[in-house]
Amino acid sequence: MATTLVSHISIKCSSSISTPSNKHHQAIKPCCSKPITNNYIQHLSKPTESSAFSRREAIRFGLCLNFFDNLLPASAAAESNTATAAACEFTVADSGLAFCDKVVGYGSQAEKGQLIKAHYVGKLVSGKVFDSSYNRGKPLTFRIGVGEVIKGWDQGILGGDGVPPMLAGGKRTLKLPPQLGYGMRGAGCKGGSCIIPPDSVLLFDVEFIGKA
Repeated sequence: MATTLVSHISIKCSSSISTPSNKHHQAIKPCCSKPITNNYIQHLSKPTESSAFSRREAIRFGLCLNFFDNLLPASAAAESNTATAAACEFTVADSGLAFCDKVVGYGSQAEKGQLIKAHYVGKLVSGKVFDSSYNRGKPLTFRIGVGEVIKGWDQGILGGDGVPPMLAGGKRTLKLPPQLGYGMRGAGCKGGSCIIPPDSVLLFDVEFIGKA
């Protein structure tokens, strides 16, 4: 069973990492009562009272814990992306979200509530990749601007508060402070360790494909 971290987190960023053993793999699903499955960004952002991941949390991570099954050693391309992100000149919005456009899109911008598709690579500031839709060969599909992904993804793609909206075909690097990502809780925590530690600053290389 494949699993993704970003929620499907957004969450519409890479060095080598070890693949955990299959017995520890667990996917984040859109239902708070079920184990983590394909939407990490969606499931990881905000815990329910029962401490299970909700659909909102999963997409928020936008990147699901399919991560566990699909986590692959970082490729040369991923390492190149890390170097690009490091050289990127970020603009910081009032919310604390930082962004840098690597490719300005050519299509239309997303509308709030619209079902869209986006590819992404999610990394810690150390460069360690925690999830990638490219590794799964399938973009993340979610509704933008309605809390299905972490806040940094909604703002980073939809725009607002000093952040220009992404256009279809665009590629942008987002740098999310903890309050726009997984906050004090972190994400993918089990047995005293977390895939995304509490209070983590996150980097996402996002490719906005367009409406689904």
